[in-house]
Amino acid sequence: MIKFEDFIKVPYPERTKVKFNMKTGDSSITAWDLLLEDDPLWSTLNGWRSTHPNHNLNHADYLIALAQYYPYGPEYFVFGGIYKVERIVPEILDGIGYKLFLLDDFQEYIKRLIIKIDKPIGRNLYNRKYESLQEQLNPEIYELAPGSKLGHFPGYQNVSLNHKDMQLIVKSEEPSWQQALSNVKGIYVVTDTSNGKLYIGSASGNSDGIWQRWSGYADPKNLTGGNKEFINILKDKGDNYIADNFKYSILEIFDTKTKVETIIDRENYWKGVFESKKYGMNHN
Repeated sequence: MIKFEDFIKVPYPERTKVKFNMKTGDSSITAWDLLLEDDPLWSTLNGWRSTHPNHNLNHADYLIALAQYYPYGPEYFVFGGIYKVERIVPEILDGIGYKLFLLDDFQEYIKRLIIKIDKPIGRNLYNRKYESLQEQLNPEIYELAPGSKLGHFPGYQNVSLNHKDMQLIVKSEEPSWQQALSNVKGIYVVTDTSNGKLYIGSASGNSDGIWQRWSGYADPKNLTGGNKEFINILKDKGDNYIADNFKYSILEIFDTKTKVETIIDRENYWKGVFESKKYGMNHN
């Protein structure tokens, strides 16, 4: 086990607090959602000063911000940066009471470093002193992802993945994505973001649904998944073209028991809707 305090070392432990962000005041949005999307409200969440002393950064000049990583469970948190804290004067309560300045220290681990604590944090105890944190919660380094974590599967209607992110999800076998995409067949669209051309494809006859089809595209040794159109594009544009320009979304999903013929009919329907044979990357 690698202790949190042995990995994230700070020069002034007695003047540093650690904030375990969870809720945001909006039941549909979590702290992790804000961090993941680089939403300005992430700074607001950490700079908020309330009338409850446990929520504040009193006597702290530095802040380590964490966001609960709910796909793994309540004991897991993602590193969101180390900040210099400047108190706003005159004092503001129930509002943004601190100015926060992101430091260079450990920036390469933001949205990548996941820690695990011994037990969930109580609602009113999510602001802790760094110097006593290891003894209280025994945080350990649980995972260091190779790139930004992409979070819990957002729902079929909200999938929009660039190629590099899809490769990360497939390589790490992110559980919520793998489960969701393995349990359905479907029609998907690949967009060439450099020119707007579309390719309409389907996952119709395999046992692991869209996951298996997209895993083929994510193979670093063959980014085409055997697709003839994509093979020709790589020959013409170069080896990095697909990784740099392709984005993947889902148009329609089906139960895994759906007949192949039904899905192929729907694939042809979408090709007609988007005229992807005439203007896109479908040539049959």
